Amino acid sequence: MSIESVKHHFKKWNREGEVMEFETSSATVYEAADTIGVIPARIAKTLSFRGEGDKAILVVAAGDAKVDNKRFRQSFGFKARMLAPDEVLQQTGHAIGGVCPFGLANELDVFLDVSMKRFESVFPACGSTNSAIKLTLAELLEYSGAKGWVDVCKGWEEVVI
Repeated sequence: MSIESVKHHFKKWNREGEVMEFETSSATVYEAADTIGVIPARIAKTLSFRGEGDKAILVVAAGDAKVDNKRFRQSFGFKARMLAPDEVLQQTGHAIGGVCPFGLANELDVFLDVSMKRFESVFPACGSTNSAIKLTLAELLEYSGAKGWVDVCKGWEEVVI
């Protein structure tokens, strides 16, 4: 099971017991926010893209952020193309609705989008459609092994009048 690989991943930091499992679905940003009791923006969604060659890349972003194709191309040097659900499962070991940057089936490059920097903590999934963990941004950076921060999303910026 995918959630088991995530719990095993968190054993390195003695955090496996903090993985929350819910009776209700947390498969979408809105379901997760409702289940956890936070605003949708605080859900850290993991997006899977076709990288160079046959290796995927993961971008973790705030729940209210959308990928900006122009920024993505400027940051990575290629077009943003999402993986199909079967490819996501093959590359990450996690099915859609539980995709996260932890306990991955393959070594993948992970990036964190700046859209999450407005929060002290966020809630990424943990490998199943009914799980999550509360992490600070520093913990998310460390535990995901992310290569760093990117600015590839839109739609989340606060409007300045």
